[in-house]
Amino acid sequence: MAGRKTGGRIEAANPEQLAATLRGYDLFLTDSHEHKSFELPTKLTAVEIADFCRQLAAMLGSGITLIRAMMILAERDNKPHIKKIYDEIILDLQRGSTLSEAMALRGRAFPELLISMIRAGEQTGRMDVTAQKMAENYDKEHRLKQKLRNATTYPMILVVLIIGVVLVIFTFVIPQFTTMFENMVLPLPTRIVMGISDFLIADGIYLFIGILIAVASLVYVFRQPVPRRVLDRTKLKIPKVGKLLGTIYTARFARTLASLYVSGIPMIQALTIARDTIGNKHIEAEFAGVLDALGNGRTLSQAIAGVDGFEPKLKSTILIGEESGRLEYMLESVADQYDYDSEMASQRMVSMIEPILIVVMAGIVGMVIISVLLPIYQLYSEVGTQGGI
Repeated sequence: MAGRKTGGRIEAANPEQLAATLRGYDLFLTDSHEHKSFELPTKLTAVEIADFCRQLAAMLGSGITLIRAMMILAERDNKPHIKKIYDEIILDLQRGSTLSEAMALRGRAFPELLISMIRAGEQTGRMDVTAQKMAENYDKEHRLKQKLRNATTYPMILVVLIIGVVLVIFTFVIPQFTTMFENMVLPLPTRIVMGISDFLIADGIYLFIGILIAVASLVYVFRQPVPRRVLDRTKLKIPKVGKLLGTIYTARFARTLASLYVSGIPMIQALTIARDTIGNKHIEAEFAGVLDALGNGRTLSQAIAGVDGFEPKLKSTILIGEESGRLEYMLESVADQYDYDSEMASQRMVSMIEPILIVVMAGIVGMVIISVLLPIYQLYSEVGTQGGI
């Protein structure tokens, strides 16, 4: 009726019923097609979620109605997959659904944490404040991930460079010396290098395929619940790396729990949601004991004390928050501290990895040079001996 084109997805038995349903929303059906069930659901990134929450908070805070705010978001966003999600939410809102219900119907597009926070905001009537808080939360999450990603970029470049140098040396450089060393009794290091070179040239493609199959098999295995839990527990035991991961998990849990708790969500439900955002199945599995302990009347600090993988400081921080009545403030404070600690720890770890990778590359190149120089030196020695005779 407004003269604007819109799109979305709605459940209907046939096109006729679809047209009648849309007509009830003052919409006229121009075209439709059956939704393909195998289509993968879209998952919004932390940046996209933060942008959604920030704009929604600004418009709701200025008095714009929710449906109008969503229409403005859909008109502003030029990314097709995001616009499609917004259009579907608008249709659900027009049918009487709440925003949290409409977001939940979008599959994995929005995280459970955000949906629960929006639901709490709807109940308190302060959805603009809640949305702004979640924008800040996902901004912090994105910045931490970006810093960790930037810290690991240079080591990854070094790893790729090492692999490239090794392949060039063994497939192009070493074969140039093959004819020179014919009919010679070669030293052991040279024979090893020549054997590796011959194997890579003749059967390298099979090695590459085997590596791909092995990687794919490992990925499939470690996606299963029990192996994934074992892997996540093992990661926590790795020197340096385990402590860094524990710091990241603790910060993520503390920040999420603080956001949920300050929004008035019951502690049991808040812990259940915060557990699913940690990212470590071993730690998540231990929360069954935490929830049981809370149900038996123990405090949160006592219940959380036995969780393997969290930093020990978390228990004392929660205890102080319980005694002072400022639990949400203490959780946010410890999350900020652990965000900083994880950033510093990742930088220190990278500073140790870089020289190790350089030494590895230098060792490989040095081994190849020695294996080539040994038979050349042997050849010159034989020529010199024969000249002396």
